[in-house]
Amino acid sequence: MVSPMLRRLAADRATGALVRDHGTLYLADGCVVHAESPVAPGLDVLLGGASRVGAGEREICRLGALYDAAFFALAPGRGPARFRYGAEPETEPGPGAGAGPEPGPARPVSAADVERETLRRRELLDSVWPYPDVDAAPVVPRPPAPGQTVTARGRALLARADGVRTPAQLAWVLGRPAFHTLLEVRRLAAAGLVETPPPAAAPHPTPHASPAVTPPDPDVALLRRVLDALEAQL
Repeated sequence: MVSPMLRRLAADRATGALVRDHGTLYLADGCVVHAESPVAPGLDVLLGGASRVGAGEREICRLGALYDAAFFALAPGRGPARFRYGAEPETEPGPGAGAGPEPGPARPVSAADVERETLRRRELLDSVWPYPDVDAAPVVPRPPAPGQTVTARGRALLARADGVRTPAQLAWVLGRPAFHTLLEVRRLAAAGLVETPPPAAAPHPTPHASPAVTPPDPDVALLRRVLDALEAQL
Protein backbone atom coordinates (compact mmCIF):
# COMPACT_ATOMS: atom_id res chain seq x y z
CA MET A 1 0.00 0.00 0.00
CA VAL A 2 1.36 3.40 -1.03
CA SER A 3 -0.87 5.78 0.96
CA PRO A 4 -3.70 4.67 3.27
CA MET A 5 -4.83 8.29 3.45
CA LEU A 6 -5.19 8.47 -0.33
CA ARG A 7 -7.37 5.36 -0.26
CA ARG A 8 -9.61 6.82 2.43
CA LEU A 9 -9.98 10.08 0.52
CA ALA A 10 -10.84 8.17 -2.65
CA ALA A 11 -13.45 6.14 -0.79
CA ASP A 12 -14.96 9.37 0.62
CA ARG A 13 -14.93 10.99 -2.85
CA ALA A 14 -13.07 13.92 -1.34
CA THR A 15 -12.03 17.08 -3.21
CA GLY A 16 -8.92 18.99 -2.26
CA ALA A 17 -5.14 18.69 -1.99
CA LEU A 18 -3.22 15.83 -0.35
CA VAL A 19 0.04 17.46 0.75
CA ARG A 20 3.05 15.24 1.44
CA ASP A 21 6.79 15.74 1.93
CA HIS A 22 7.73 15.42 -1.74
CA GLY A 23 4.71 16.79 -3.56
CA THR A 24 0.96 17.29 -3.72
CA LEU A 25 -1.93 15.37 -5.25
CA TYR A 26 -5.11 17.23 -6.18
CA LEU A 27 -8.34 15.26 -5.98
CA ALA A 28 -11.83 15.85 -7.34
CA ASP A 29 -14.56 13.49 -6.16
CA GLY A 30 -11.88 11.08 -4.99
CA CYS A 31 -9.99 10.96 -8.30
CA VAL A 32 -6.55 12.47 -8.97
CA VAL A 33 -6.76 15.34 -11.46
CA HIS A 34 -3.35 16.92 -10.94
CA ALA A 35 -0.01 16.17 -9.27
CA GLU A 36 3.02 18.31 -8.65
CA SER A 37 6.44 17.79 -7.16
CA PRO A 38 9.58 19.93 -7.09
CA VAL A 39 11.41 16.89 -8.46
CA ALA A 40 9.29 16.39 -11.58
CA PRO A 41 9.47 18.79 -14.55
CA GLY A 42 6.17 20.33 -15.56
CA LEU A 43 4.25 19.88 -18.78
CA ASP A 44 5.77 23.05 -20.25
CA VAL A 45 9.28 21.62 -19.77
CA LEU A 46 8.37 18.21 -21.17
CA LEU A 47 6.82 19.75 -24.28
CA GLY A 48 9.88 21.93 -24.77
CA GLY A 49 7.84 25.04 -25.45
CA ALA A 50 6.27 23.47 -28.55
CA SER A 51 3.30 25.52 -29.71
CA ARG A 52 1.85 23.12 -32.28
CA VAL A 53 0.86 20.09 -30.24
CA GLY A 54 -2.35 18.18 -30.88
CA ALA A 55 -4.93 17.77 -28.17
CA GLY A 56 -4.35 14.02 -28.02
CA GLU A 57 -0.59 14.34 -27.72
CA ARG A 58 -0.93 17.04 -25.07
CA GLU A 59 -3.30 14.87 -23.04
CA ILE A 60 -0.89 11.92 -23.21
CA CYS A 61 1.95 14.17 -22.03
CA ARG A 62 -0.21 15.58 -19.26
CA LEU A 63 -1.16 12.11 -18.07
CA GLY A 64 2.49 11.05 -18.12
CA ALA A 65 3.48 14.15 -16.17
CA LEU A 66 0.76 13.43 -13.62
CA TYR A 67 2.06 9.90 -13.01
CA ASP A 68 5.62 11.23 -12.90
CA ALA A 69 4.88 13.82 -10.21
CA ALA A 70 2.60 11.42 -8.30
CA PHE A 71 5.43 8.86 -8.07
CA PHE A 72 7.58 11.32 -6.14
CA ALA A 73 4.71 12.85 -4.18
CA LEU A 74 3.86 9.38 -2.86
CA ALA A 75 7.45 8.55 -1.90
CA PRO A 76 7.92 7.66 1.77
CA GLY A 77 8.46 10.78 3.88
CA ARG A 78 9.09 11.73 7.46
CA GLY A 79 6.43 14.38 7.90
CA PRO A 80 2.71 13.68 8.28
CA ALA A 81 0.44 13.93 5.26
CA ARG A 82 -2.36 16.49 5.43
CA PHE A 83 -5.42 17.21 3.35
CA ARG A 84 -6.72 20.67 2.44
CA TYR A 85 -10.39 20.33 1.56
CA GLY A 86 -11.51 22.31 -1.44
CA ALA A 87 -7.99 23.31 -2.53
CA GLU A 88 -7.44 23.49 -6.29
CA PRO A 89 -4.27 23.72 -8.42
CA GLU A 90 -3.30 27.09 -9.80
CA THR A 91 -4.57 28.03 -13.24
CA GLU A 92 -1.08 28.55 -14.64
CA PRO A 93 1.69 25.99 -14.10
CA GLY A 94 4.40 27.15 -11.73
CA PRO A 95 7.87 25.80 -10.96
CA GLY A 96 7.70 22.12 -10.18
CA ALA A 97 4.20 21.66 -11.58
CA GLY A 98 3.82 18.07 -12.59
CA ALA A 99 0.84 17.95 -14.94
CA GLY A 100 -0.12 21.40 -16.04
CA PRO A 101 -2.81 22.22 -15.44
CA GLU A 102 -4.07 23.36 -18.84
CA PRO A 103 -7.29 25.21 -19.66
CA GLY A 104 -10.28 22.89 -19.65
CA PRO A 105 -11.03 19.84 -17.54
CA ALA A 106 -8.18 17.43 -16.86
CA ARG A 107 -8.78 13.73 -17.33
CA PRO A 108 -9.28 12.27 -13.83
CA VAL A 109 -7.30 9.20 -12.79
CA SER A 110 -8.50 6.83 -10.11
CA ALA A 111 -6.47 6.67 -6.91
CA ALA A 112 -6.15 2.91 -7.44
CA ASP A 113 -4.52 3.47 -10.85
CA VAL A 114 -2.10 6.01 -9.38
CA GLU A 115 -1.16 3.62 -6.58
CA ARG A 116 -0.77 0.69 -8.98
CA GLU A 117 1.50 2.67 -11.31
CA THR A 118 3.58 3.96 -8.40
CA LEU A 119 4.17 0.43 -7.11
CA ARG A 120 5.03 -0.79 -10.62
CA ARG A 121 7.64 1.92 -10.98
CA ARG A 122 9.20 1.15 -7.61
CA GLU A 123 9.50 -2.53 -8.53
CA LEU A 124 10.99 -1.64 -11.91
CA LEU A 125 13.68 0.51 -10.33
CA ASP A 126 14.67 -2.24 -7.90
CA SER A 127 14.72 -4.86 -10.66
CA VAL A 128 17.21 -2.77 -12.65
CA TRP A 129 19.55 -1.77 -9.80
CA PRO A 130 18.47 -2.31 -6.18
CA TYR A 131 20.60 0.48 -4.72
CA PRO A 132 18.53 3.65 -4.19
CA ASP A 133 21.63 5.58 -3.08
CA VAL A 134 22.07 6.71 -6.70
CA ASP A 135 18.63 8.35 -6.78
CA ALA A 136 19.54 11.55 -4.96
CA ALA A 137 23.33 11.60 -5.30
CA PRO A 138 25.25 13.57 -7.95
CA VAL A 139 25.69 11.50 -11.09
CA VAL A 140 29.40 10.76 -11.52
CA PRO A 141 30.20 9.16 -14.91
CA ARG A 142 32.67 6.31 -15.29
CA PRO A 143 34.49 5.42 -18.53
CA PRO A 144 32.95 2.51 -20.45
CA ALA A 145 34.77 -0.78 -20.70
CA PRO A 146 36.46 -1.64 -24.01
CA GLY A 147 33.76 -2.50 -26.53
CA GLN A 148 30.93 -1.53 -24.19
CA THR A 149 28.02 0.16 -25.97
CA VAL A 150 25.85 2.95 -24.58
CA THR A 151 22.37 3.84 -25.78
CA ALA A 152 21.65 7.25 -27.27
CA ARG A 153 19.56 8.11 -24.21
CA GLY A 154 22.39 7.07 -21.93
CA ARG A 155 24.94 9.09 -23.89
CA ALA A 156 22.78 12.21 -23.69
CA LEU A 157 22.50 11.82 -19.93
CA LEU A 158 26.20 11.13 -19.42
CA ALA A 159 27.11 14.14 -21.55
CA ARG A 160 25.33 16.39 -19.03
CA ALA A 161 26.40 14.54 -15.90
CA ASP A 162 29.09 16.73 -14.37
CA GLY A 163 29.45 15.05 -10.98
CA VAL A 164 27.32 17.78 -9.42
CA ARG A 165 23.84 17.40 -10.90
CA THR A 166 21.51 14.84 -9.34
CA PRO A 167 19.12 12.70 -11.44
CA ALA A 168 16.30 15.15 -10.70
CA GLN A 169 18.37 18.11 -11.87
CA LEU A 170 19.37 16.22 -15.01
CA ALA A 171 15.68 15.58 -15.75
CA TRP A 172 15.07 19.33 -15.86
CA VAL A 173 18.14 19.91 -18.04
CA LEU A 174 17.14 17.16 -20.46
CA GLY A 175 13.44 18.03 -20.44
CA ARG A 176 12.53 14.44 -19.58
CA PRO A 177 10.25 12.92 -16.95
CA ALA A 178 12.08 12.58 -13.66
CA PHE A 179 11.23 8.90 -13.23
CA HIS A 180 12.54 7.99 -16.69
CA THR A 181 15.76 9.85 -15.92
CA LEU A 182 16.05 8.04 -12.60
CA LEU A 183 15.50 4.71 -14.34
CA GLU A 184 18.22 5.52 -16.88
CA VAL A 185 20.65 6.41 -14.09
CA ARG A 186 20.00 3.04 -12.44
CA ARG A 187 20.60 1.28 -15.76
CA LEU A 188 23.87 3.12 -16.17
CA ALA A 189 24.83 2.22 -12.61
CA ALA A 190 24.07 -1.44 -13.29
CA ALA A 191 26.30 -1.23 -16.36
CA GLY A 192 29.10 0.33 -14.31
CA LEU A 193 28.88 3.64 -16.19
CA VAL A 194 28.14 5.82 -13.17
CA GLU A 195 29.40 5.67 -9.62
CA THR A 196 27.26 4.14 -6.90
CA PRO A 197 27.82 6.09 -3.68
CA PRO A 198 28.73 4.03 -0.62
CA PRO A 199 25.87 3.39 1.81
CA ALA A 200 25.52 5.73 4.75
CA ALA A 201 27.68 4.79 7.72
CA ALA A 202 25.88 2.98 10.51
CA PRO A 203 25.50 4.90 13.79
CA HIS A 204 27.95 4.18 16.59
CA PRO A 205 26.64 1.45 18.91
CA THR A 206 25.45 2.45 22.36
CA PRO A 207 26.74 0.62 25.46
CA HIS A 208 23.59 -1.54 25.41
CA ALA A 209 23.59 -2.22 21.68
CA SER A 210 24.66 -5.47 20.08
CA PRO A 211 28.25 -5.62 18.82
CA ALA A 212 28.65 -4.16 15.35
CA VAL A 213 29.10 -6.58 12.48
CA THR A 214 32.51 -6.37 10.85
CA PRO A 215 32.12 -4.80 7.39
CA PRO A 216 32.97 -7.04 4.43
CA ASP A 217 36.39 -6.96 2.87
CA PRO A 218 36.53 -4.27 0.12
CA ASP A 219 37.33 -6.92 -2.50
CA VAL A 220 34.29 -8.94 -1.45
CA ALA A 221 32.05 -5.85 -1.57
CA LEU A 222 33.35 -5.04 -5.06
CA LEU A 223 32.70 -8.59 -6.22
CA ARG A 224 29.13 -8.40 -4.97
CA ARG A 225 28.56 -5.18 -6.93
CA VAL A 226 29.92 -6.78 -10.09
CA LEU A 227 27.65 -9.80 -9.64
CA ASP A 228 24.65 -7.54 -9.04
CA ALA A 229 25.47 -5.58 -12.19
CA LEU A 230 25.69 -8.77 -14.25
CA GLU A 231 22.38 -10.07 -12.86
CA ALA A 232 20.68 -6.75 -13.60
CA GLN A 233 21.60 -7.09 -17.28
CA LEU A 234 20.23 -10.62 -17.65
